[in-house]
Amino acid sequence: MRSDIVKKGFERAPHRSLLRATGLRDEDFDKPFIGIANSQIDIIPGHIHLHEYGRIAKEEIRKAGGVPFEFNTIGVDDGIAMGHDGMLYSLPSRELIADSVETMMNAHKLDALLCIPNCDKIVPGMIMGALRVDVPTVFVSGGPMRAGRLADGTSVDLATAFEAVGQRARGQITDAQLHDLECAACPGAGSCAGMFTANSMNVLCEAMGIALPGNGTAPALTPEREELVRRAARRVVEIALDERFRLRKILNEDAIHNAFVVDMAVGGSTNTVLHMLAIAREAEVPFDLARIDAIARTVAHVAKISPSLSTVHIEDVHAAGGIPAVLHEVARRGGVVRTGALTVTGETVGDRIGGARILDPAVIHPLEQAYSQVGGLAVLRGNLAREGAVVKTAGIDPAMRRFTGRALCFDSQDEAIAGIMAGAVKPGHVVVIRYEGPKGGPGMQEMLSPTSLLAGMGLGASVALVTDGRFSGATRGACIGHVSPEAAEGGEIALVRDGDAISLDVEARTLTLDVAPAELRRRAEGFVPRRKAIASRWLRRYAHLVTNAASGAVLDAPPAS
Repeated sequence: MRSDIVKKGFERAPHRSLLRATGLRDEDFDKPFIGIANSQIDIIPGHIHLHEYGRIAKEEIRKAGGVPFEFNTIGVDDGIAMGHDGMLYSLPSRELIADSVETMMNAHKLDALLCIPNCDKIVPGMIMGALRVDVPTVFVSGGPMRAGRLADGTSVDLATAFEAVGQRARGQITDAQLHDLECAACPGAGSCAGMFTANSMNVLCEAMGIALPGNGTAPALTPEREELVRRAARRVVEIALDERFRLRKILNEDAIHNAFVVDMAVGGSTNTVLHMLAIAREAEVPFDLARIDAIARTVAHVAKISPSLSTVHIEDVHAAGGIPAVLHEVARRGGVVRTGALTVTGETVGDRIGGARILDPAVIHPLEQAYSQVGGLAVLRGNLAREGAVVKTAGIDPAMRRFTGRALCFDSQDEAIAGIMAGAVKPGHVVVIRYEGPKGGPGMQEMLSPTSLLAGMGLGASVALVTDGRFSGATRGACIGHVSPEAAEGGEIALVRDGDAISLDVEARTLTLDVAPAELRRRAEGFVPRRKAIASRWLRRYAHLVTNAASGAVLDAPPAS
């Protein structure tokens, strides 16, 4: 066993003595040591219940013949960090989580790993750390929150609450109505109920085969979710010493391909592109924006879920057949799904989805009635995004899929929020928010506040937004993010001026600044990007090392000699 280095031989008597202090006995030193990375955190609704799932997992691991060692990671709630400088810490937290998983597993030489994440960067952070360790690993998330309900039965969620702020700013709803929505939108534990970043990543874990079927959609706090935790815990003991199930043998090129297939089929969060590029890099699998867009062109968009369709939530997808049904449907177009990919259960993806069927065609559409015959995410390129930009096409009003407008530029998210609230944004504008990329932010803030304000003010079908920052999975509208190169590295987005024409064409996959090349060269002469004063030593270090969004916003450490 890998753990023998800390528990076998006379020279390890001090190590065993320390382990005995934690409760181990003689018989435990012949069993596999299983790490449990638990992201239980009191301030994140998706994580407040994970202590109980950790307890259940430890119980099952002991019964199955393993020795569990639980440790915790940090986490940032993007909704609570949204709209202020707390969001600067959101994306960087992914790196800290990855580092902490690597540190705990390698320092103590544990044999296998069970990961219990749920929200946002915590899922990809754990995957990245686990890939560095490369032991048999199983993921089981905390499960999605159910949708909230207003008194009249209308379903609501976090996206509804954010958009209601814009409605209140325009006087379209009262303070009392806003309060009612605030109290109903997030009814209890679980990752927020739409296809936002948390649920997108949990769905992708299922598609990659590193989690059991149902991981992405079975609701939190249900007997089904509890049983999923028990099965995952038993399975990690079963595979703990089996070289066939080392994580890199599961999470390979086929797995990453299948992740993007599901992402396109359900119109996941644009953040998945950022995170999956980082995961691919950790897995040493060559993947870039061009490959992602090539997949998007082959996959039918068969399910719209909040925020793209406010009446459908993750629980509805689960009842309609879940991710196996989604994969089975899009696989009818031959060659789209890598069905031979191995999963942690020992099945292939083809085995797993073979008996799956759509149970509610109003939620998961048959291939012939797909929302689109191409995927719900797209990569745009042009002179405004030479290295690429990303848009969630699933959430765009049809009238905005081809659009030209006049730029209205803001050099920070705060400036943009103030301008939107003051009424500066009018129909026909392209709101440009720059210096919010990985380096410039630093930390690549999510733009849910400005995008929700625009939607709440009724501008979602007449205004586009372009940024080198990123978007919450709860964003909808013609919102193009991840523009690379970013402003802080001298990208063309820094050269845009108020009144410039900007054109986007989703079908042609283009994002163009309609300014003559000679004029752009003139603007670039002697141009020096803005540099923000950063008080945090951690964020200064992050800004110095981080790559741009087209590379996954990873920390670019020096290569091993």
